[in-house]
Amino acid sequence: MTQNHGTEPPFTGRLLHNKRDGIYHCLICDKPLFRSETKYDSGCGWPSFYEPVSDEAIHYIKDTSHGMQRIEIRCGNCDAHLGHVFPDGPKPTGERYCVNSASLNFTDSENGEQTKG
Repeated sequence: MTQNHGTEPPFTGRLLHNKRDGIYHCLICDKPLFRSETKYDSGCGWPSFYEPVSDEAIHYIKDTSHGMQRIEIRCGNCDAHLGHVFPDGPKPTGERYCVNSASLNFTDSENGEQTKG
């Protein structure tokens, strides 16, 4: 998924319905990517966030595959494929970071428990 720019089937990811407080990290290098406070249910079938933890967390690449124009998002540290970002998200950013669960590792802020997507 992360190395071959794949997409997991919608509504199948382990972290899609995760509602715990914590941080979502890159599965490959463990860099923090998203906070649970920015996660929301977009109805698209993949975990969605409206903002990364920092400007450096995400690397953006123009993607014209499959006859579409999209912006691919990759880990800003190791370049692992995460998903895509779309301009149809909620306030305050108006962006929807649509991320494969399989590219994430979640760390629960209460007990430190980790869950791989």
